[in-house]
Amino acid sequence: MKILKSVAFLILLLLLVISCKKNDGQLSTQTEDRIAFDSTQVGAFLTKYPEFKTFRTQYAELYQKHRYQHIWYDKDGRIDFAEVLYNRVNQIGADGVPVKLPYQSQIAQIFEDNDKASIDNELLISGMYFFYAKNVYAGVDPKKSKSTGWFLPRDKMDYVAYLDTLLRDPDKIKDDTSENIGQYYHLKKALQRYRDIRDKGGWPPIDFPKDLKMLQPGDNHPAIAQVRKRLAASGEIDSDSGSTTYDSTLENAIAAYRKRNNILGAHITPMLVEHMNVPVEARIKTITVNMERCRWISPDIAESKELIAVNIPAYQLRYFREGSPILESNVVVGKEANKTVVFSGQMSYLVFSPYWNIPKSIVEKEIKPDMAKDPDYLTKHNMEWNGKNLRQKPGKDNSLGLIKFMFPNSNNIYLHDTPAKNLFGKDDRAQSHGCVRVEKARELAIKILDSDKNWNPQKIDEAMNAGKEKQYTLNHKIPVYIAYFTAWADQNGIAAFYPDVYQRDGRLAHLLYNESK
Repeated sequence: MKILKSVAFLILLLLLVISCKKNDGQLSTQTEDRIAFDSTQVGAFLTKYPEFKTFRTQYAELYQKHRYQHIWYDKDGRIDFAEVLYNRVNQIGADGVPVKLPYQSQIAQIFEDNDKASIDNELLISGMYFFYAKNVYAGVDPKKSKSTGWFLPRDKMDYVAYLDTLLRDPDKIKDDTSENIGQYYHLKKALQRYRDIRDKGGWPPIDFPKDLKMLQPGDNHPAIAQVRKRLAASGEIDSDSGSTTYDSTLENAIAAYRKRNNILGAHITPMLVEHMNVPVEARIKTITVNMERCRWISPDIAESKELIAVNIPAYQLRYFREGSPILESNVVVGKEANKTVVFSGQMSYLVFSPYWNIPKSIVEKEIKPDMAKDPDYLTKHNMEWNGKNLRQKPGKDNSLGLIKFMFPNSNNIYLHDTPAKNLFGKDDRAQSHGCVRVEKARELAIKILDSDKNWNPQKIDEAMNAGKEKQYTLNHKIPVYIAYFTAWADQNGIAAFYPDVYQRDGRLAHLLYNESK
């Protein structure tokens, strides 16, 4: 009787072990449980399923590491994580990916029928994983992102290492917020919000009379009811009263809308209405395009103790410390003919009361023709020849203003002050020759130097107004990122939309959606 009880106990224990191994979602680490196959079968598979040929290198790396043994199957059948991955891929639209999974019907059949191992099933699931990792985390090929004017450094996606992480911790894929920058996940929430708005019918266009310059508080006009309806549809006003009167509730909503989207001025204007009239479907595409751009930025950026970020379409600079903004400033960026370059650098020194060493292209195209018309042009503009080069002397009228912020780079781009303060009041602030003009240049200098015992606001003011150029090397370098985002969302998924000043969204959208065909 004792022997029978012992045998029964051993059988029960064995069943529990097997059950636990199947239910933990992970691949067995026991060699005897693994299924081996001939390495030549990978090549045969890719001939049969050519849309996965783009992952030929990843297939080789993955299976060489696993000694050409099945990853998704062992002696007990398909591991649970394969099902988790399949469900995640079926929701890939939530990640702003317009691409359809190749061989979708064949892969669906794998999960509908049974968990029987075969080389096609094994390699199709791996292809599904590569597809997911590429489109959700890696993004388009770096050469293609450069074709859209993006020159910020990009990390290379390690497909095999990430899969090993997921196999060790299958739950990670369900709520992984570490593989992309935080903004990606904010935009993901925004994408869902705008899809919900679309599914409820979106919003009708606002009919704003062409001869009307502005509507302000107290005005009564049919267009006001349309604006109210538009803001209610996007959840930016609690309810639509249908009122045609510009009341305080609408005034507050308009002010918040303008501030979020960095639209200058106040009240309801033709430009504001044009912004509101962009269809919801177009906003959805803009969000997906900018989610793609997020894939191009290393999530390690969030670990920077401090950084300065310029978003070209927003005409905005933000200075971060420990992940929180300590300064925000409007900026002026390069005009269409002199686009500000998307790249990164390390700010290493400041120049007070700078000379402006005028680029030869500006001398030839702009200054020499003016000199031909006016012999006193150089004197009037405080300019002088320095050898064969032309420069503008330090002073309040210098085109660089009273300070510039240097992060040496081959693009010869830097941040600087400007005497043309009126430009910051324009809706179109793509007005420079390529460098970034900072509205709050003095405040930025104070923030940068606030931990440097050699400086205080008074000394900074004196150096800026000394009329004599002075260079100062910072005691530590500050990362500077110049980026291009036409959509930006907060942690609640409330999105702002900025003008596509260099017409790059369409090019990237065409690239993304073409890749899906």
